[in-house]
Amino acid sequence: MRIDILTLFPEMFTGPFTESIVKRAVAKGLVEIHIHNIRDFSKDKHQRVDDYQFGGGAGMVMMAEPVVDAIESLTSVRKYDDIIFMTPDGEQFSQPLANRFSLYENVILLCGHYKGLDERVREHFITREISIGDYVLSGGELAAGVVADAIIRLIPGALNDETSALSDSFQDGLLSAPVYTRPAEFRGWKVPDVLLSGHEKNIHEWRQQQSLERTKTRRPDLME
Repeated sequence: MRIDILTLFPEMFTGPFTESIVKRAVAKGLVEIHIHNIRDFSKDKHQRVDDYQFGGGAGMVMMAEPVVDAIESLTSVRKYDDIIFMTPDGEQFSQPLANRFSLYENVILLCGHYKGLDERVREHFITREISIGDYVLSGGELAAGVVADAIIRLIPGALNDETSALSDSFQDGLLSAPVYTRPAEFRGWKVPDVLLSGHEKNIHEWRQQQSLERTKTRRPDLME
């Protein structure tokens, strides 16, 4: 899989992509991550990529030309399954979307900034718009990092135990059950006996019940 990220601040991706699961996935050759600075596509001598918005109003707007040139430089070389714009008013990111994206061969993640992106780019080049929540960040870089991480961990071979992702929260529409590890007793607090029983059927039923109860309590909206 190849992920191309278009951004005004490429240095923001140094940490998230050089540690843990993502780092191992890259080292194994399971995924390629390419970071592109949109400023490199600006024809302005100062690499300007924003301008005042027509009609007035506070906030600068990302200009169409450098963004389009960056997109076309990539699409001229290979076909992309989606060109995704990270924006607060996009479709809510979810585990089912992460599952779908993990099957892609090539994807572009475009990070928004300032007041927004010239609408003409969104109308003619963006194939999907994604939000990671109902709030506004300073830019789309953190959101793109979240989406990339959620996708990469689902690629076969990225996790040491591939079945681990199947029991994550939201994979079956529910939150995960509580988990415990050694010691079996800590400060007088004991691990539920069923988890120490070795009885797989009972353990599975306990986890399913705990998952249902936790979802009802914490995320009743998912039960609908």
